[in-house]
Amino acid sequence: VRVFNDRGACLGGLRLDPGLMRGVAMMATGAWYDPLEPGVPGSMCVHGNPNVLTADVGTSKLGQGPSAQSCLVEVEKWTAPLPPVRVHLPPVIEEAP
Repeated sequence: VRVFNDRGACLGGLRLDPGLMRGVAMMATGAWYDPLEPGVPGSMCVHGNPNVLTADVGTSKLGQGPSAQSCLVEVEKWTAPLPPVRVHLPPVIEEAP
């Protein structure tokens, strides 16, 4: 599925859970950031990093932990072919001229 809001978007797996209140989506774990189009601001994360959905604001000036444990999102079926996940591949090394 594609999980998105006005801040960003990511792909994730979906499992219905009768223990969650109707209308609630839960992403229990994060992932390494892997943008669909590297270098393009706002590019969708294909590896499921929920940080693209939350505000980039720390908890306080003292502790820069993650912001609130909630944010509003929409969820839709992903119908395109799944893009490759590249975060486990070695980085491209640029050669000096």
